[in-house]
Amino acid sequence: MFVQSRKAILAACLSLTAFALPASAAEFSTAQKTEIESIIHSYLVDHPEVLREAAVALEKKQQVEEAELHSRAITKNKDALFNSSFDAVTGNPKGKITLVEFFDYNCGYCKRALGDLVTLMKSEPDLRVVLKDFPVLGPDSVEAAQVASAVRKQTSSEKFFEYHQKLLGSRGHVGREQALGVAKDMGLDMDRIQKELKDPSIHAGIEETMKVADALNLTGTPSYVVGDEAVVGAVGVEQLKKRVDSMAKCGKTAC
Repeated sequence: MFVQSRKAILAACLSLTAFALPASAAEFSTAQKTEIESIIHSYLVDHPEVLREAAVALEKKQQVEEAELHSRAITKNKDALFNSSFDAVTGNPKGKITLVEFFDYNCGYCKRALGDLVTLMKSEPDLRVVLKDFPVLGPDSVEAAQVASAVRKQTSSEKFFEYHQKLLGSRGHVGREQALGVAKDMGLDMDRIQKELKDPSIHAGIEETMKVADALNLTGTPSYVVGDEAVVGAVGVEQLKKRVDSMAKCGKTAC
């Protein structure tokens, strides 16, 4: 079928060339344009698989272009991605492999993907995890992110991840009240949280994450960065583990 398609394409090209020869500057008369359009239309109707092949080729081309864009953006924003003072770090803080997660406390997919992250951290003792609060789902998400940032300022890595799990795993919509409620239930210093919420660095951290996400062309959560690759969507623990294991083996997400 592939050979036949190539022959048909060649025949169509020859037909087009025949029409093109008498025209100056590759211009065609109205009659010629009509005939060319008819030939192309008939060919595509008779060989619809060509459209499928073209769609597959286009998708592959777009994936390559997107991967190249991500790689350049990751290199350009390396410090803000992997070593920002605004982000929480969990897992093994001194781990040789880093995974960055962009999440939103109101993202249903993020809630379901939390278990994947916990499983991955347990199976990968050398994994350092950077949590980037990317509040794209409205004002409540922004307020929850602000409270979480204030909590991070007074807690250890382990304690913050406990808070993160409780807040992300909570049912219903999450906003300022819910974020403060979880902090109170954990016995954290509420007066200090209120004070920290006035710190300009709270807003600066969220703004930095927004800029990095924009550079990576990320529009949804969860999204991950491993090595020089951005992984968009809740792809599951196996897909993440495959990339982490490859990083440990050869320094790339695919060996």
